[in-house]
Amino acid sequence: MASSKDNKPADQVENVAAPVPAAAAAAPPPELKSETKTPTSYLAVSEVVLRVLLFATTVTAVVVMVTSKQTEWIPYPAPPFRVRNSSRFTDSPAFVYFIAALSVAGLYSIITTLVTILALLKPDNWKHLVSHFVVFDVLLLGIVASATGASGAVAYIGLRGNSHSGWLKVCNIYDTFCAHIASATGVALIASIVLVLLILLSVFTLSRRSLK
Repeated sequence: MASSKDNKPADQVENVAAPVPAAAAAAPPPELKSETKTPTSYLAVSEVVLRVLLFATTVTAVVVMVTSKQTEWIPYPAPPFRVRNSSRFTDSPAFVYFIAALSVAGLYSIITTLVTILALLKPDNWKHLVSHFVVFDVLLLGIVASATGASGAVAYIGLRGNSHSGWLKVCNIYDTFCAHIASATGVALIASIVLVLLILLSVFTLSRRSLK
């Protein structure tokens, strides 16, 4: 007769768990997969591109403004009835302020671009830098925007004049000079838009970090 120890009931048989495949165990959870598709480095690369664009626009605006000198013969109410006169950016304090503001923006873009590139090696450091960048970006946006507005106001007076104040237009004489001023002001406006995009990118990065 077989021993009762050898005959175990069916409900007491131990269930052996099936082995988990190695591929399934190594697979990351779904939330990690979604994060790997959009890593933080993509945002840092976008910021580097925008800061390089900021450098290009500010330097272009400064170079165009500095090379805006033009010399022409202008009418004079006494003999010899025509005199040779030059017009340059140093004749207007608004244009001097424009050069100073855009030069600071260009230097700032160089420094922040290099810092951002170094931060790409450690994305965690870049996240901390964003909170500092956004403060200086807002400050610089105010400076660049005010310089662009001042330059545009003086350029408009040179183009149209002001009959109420007796300010004569000069762009009919210094056409090349006015073309340089208009081009530099337009490029500075693009630099202001780039700064707005940088601020929005920083705000998005900070909000994304706070939601985690």
